[in-house]
Amino acid sequence: MTTNEVKRHRQALLAAYSAAVRAVDGERVTADWMRANPADGPVGLIALGKAAGAMALGAQQVLGKRLLRGLVVTKPGHADIRALDLDRIRICEGAHPLPDETSLASGQALLDFVADLPADLPVLVLISGGASALVEVLRPGVSLEGLARANDWLLANGLPIAQINAVRRRLSRLKGGGLAGALGSRGVTGLLISDVEGDDPAVIGSGPLNLPAGTQLPEGLPDWLLQMLPSEAVEPDATGPAPRVVLVATLDDALAAAAAELRTQGLQVDRHSPHLGGDLLEVVDLVDRTLRAEPGVAHLWGGEATVVLPPDPGRGGRNQQLALHLARVISGPGPAVALCAGTDGTDGPTDDAGGLVDNLTADRGQTEGLDLEDHLRRADAGSYLEQTGDLISTGPTGTNVTDLLIAWRA
Repeated sequence: MTTNEVKRHRQALLAAYSAAVRAVDGERVTADWMRANPADGPVGLIALGKAAGAMALGAQQVLGKRLLRGLVVTKPGHADIRALDLDRIRICEGAHPLPDETSLASGQALLDFVADLPADLPVLVLISGGASALVEVLRPGVSLEGLARANDWLLANGLPIAQINAVRRRLSRLKGGGLAGALGSRGVTGLLISDVEGDDPAVIGSGPLNLPAGTQLPEGLPDWLLQMLPSEAVEPDATGPAPRVVLVATLDDALAAAAAELRTQGLQVDRHSPHLGGDLLEVVDLVDRTLRAEPGVAHLWGGEATVVLPPDPGRGGRNQQLALHLARVISGPGPAVALCAGTDGTDGPTDDAGGLVDNLTADRGQTEGLDLEDHLRRADAGSYLEQTGDLISTGPTGTNVTDLLIAWRA
């Protein structure tokens, strides 16, 4: 195989990633569901999460003048202000992955918006991943400093998102059905894009419309964090009918589209399950073993690896870190390619989606005078991949169904 073959497979993996993102586009899946489930009369709109802007645009297209007023809370730069009707829709921006003052301001704006809605107005609530950090109203006795310290600890210790959200719910007035309680007796329909394993509405965005069936906290929480939490989960008031909650896009939809595109590109595909998760180094080992056991096949996974960060991490996110680890294990003369990217177009605190590496990435880094092991140790994969030309930068995609990992070896 030649360098051209590596290039061809890099292009095939990128095409598969793009197909996956298109399949779960927030604007399209929202509009499609609403057209298939028409309703009459005026509607209020709330959209929360990284895909909030795109989902709100899809709703706006279908509702037209029936949209009475709306509120979008999303990540900076993730809403198309040129397309949304700003006379009727207010846009607030919060922080991600760690909440800050803007997240609290967005939370108060949400409560004020709900309070001003007519008591009998039906409300369409659009939720996607990222809402947990982007919009927040704290319980009495919880400070922003305490919340920041809790989130720092939860993220740095590599806990799965479901366990992180179990803690977040106990610190919040919005999570775990809190928003549904604030909406009271209004008829509520929730359309959700899932970024969590199992697609549980009570976990997506920490479940602002849904009280979780289980509220058990993860083990090993430090004493200072336990002291911040109420001894029992606080259930919100439920004065109205239960919201109608519908999943409009999931990881499975994205994986199916990616697999179809890879086959179109002439590749044999092995779509793996269950949801990829756990420690990043264990994921690296799994991918390495799989590629060695079944070469010549495009292997496809979805999910999120967890990373324990050093005290002062460099540039990057879990996908960039995973991609650089894979660049090390596939390095050598035999052609190999691996793509690791978030479907939302952002990876951790960066504006890059992830990385696309091949068997020569490590050689390119050495030519640039880079120390691959040092970059891994400092969690500075983004700086390395930028210099080797292996970063994936898409900008906000208008969706969020967690991460994709695609790998091939000759």
